[in-house]
Amino acid sequence: MIVVAKDGTGDFTLIQEAVNSIPEDHSGHSTIYIKEGIYQEKLVITKSNLSLIGEAGKKVVISYGDYARKPLPNGKEMGTFASYTVLIACNHFVANNIVFENSAGPGSKVGQAVAVYADGDELEFHHCTFLGSQDTLFTGPLPPKPIEGDRFGGPRDGMERKVGRSYFKHCYIEGDVDFIFGSATSVFHQCEIHSLNRYSNPNGFITAASTPEGEEYGYVFIDCRLTSAAAANTVYLGRPWRDFAKTAFIHCWMDIHIKAEGWHNWEKSHAESTTLYEEFDSYGPGGNMEKREKWSKILSKEEAEKYQLKHIFHVDDNWDGWDQQRRKEIEE
Repeated sequence: MIVVAKDGTGDFTLIQEAVNSIPEDHSGHSTIYIKEGIYQEKLVITKSNLSLIGEAGKKVVISYGDYARKPLPNGKEMGTFASYTVLIACNHFVANNIVFENSAGPGSKVGQAVAVYADGDELEFHHCTFLGSQDTLFTGPLPPKPIEGDRFGGPRDGMERKVGRSYFKHCYIEGDVDFIFGSATSVFHQCEIHSLNRYSNPNGFITAASTPEGEEYGYVFIDCRLTSAAAANTVYLGRPWRDFAKTAFIHCWMDIHIKAEGWHNWEKSHAESTTLYEEFDSYGPGGNMEKREKWSKILSKEEAEKYQLKHIFHVDDNWDGWDQQRRKEIEE
């Protein structure tokens, strides 16, 4: 195990140095244990079979402040996909007890500012915190092409597109506009999803999925809590970044900030027939499903059965990252 400590009591004082010390051709699973501290780093992880384990509690913070509108020396802006604090471009990755923060500020001033850019398969986050405003968490890959222009920008533009699977358990994720967005198959299990208050209406959109056409699952929220200090009826559950967006909320508690209609079509009426926005057993002040958009779907108990981890992640694929306890949870 590699130890990172800001006070010099570990093997390294920077997380990036610890990651870089792992050989490119390493075999087995490497673990980096991170001691308490705020690590001001723009972190890039491209080595698979790796765990980042933070000291218990919210004591390990990885923070940076890049943002989409940041001017570059060439006169262009940085753009969304280079603004990340942490880029995870690998497979079989686990993070535990880590706070990931983009400290740039509100999107109204800085534009999009990504805390984590997660682009890989079998990525797990346990007891992690994701802090940002607009576009806090991106789960790759990128869509096939931008809506405007010919490039997305950022380090993964032009790379092979593979739809990965990611799992978030007991995590806290906050933001305002499209703050969970992307193309991956991602499960958010027993997480708190917190919408920041922009004092506006709409106040924000929780998800902006870009699920590729033909994928069975996109974003799935199971037993989560949707919280906010925003005014009643001001936050949408999601809108389609791409036409075949898939998002489901299964047995989630929703506070009063959630809009009665639930979903927004992003001014793309044609997407109403291609998206799959589903709910089952939503409850709480904002969980009344009676006035949801007619082009979304309220599931029956039988229909909701497909939203089990063993189906979503296809356990038979032998996800090596799952330890025996998590495997038991999937198979139950």
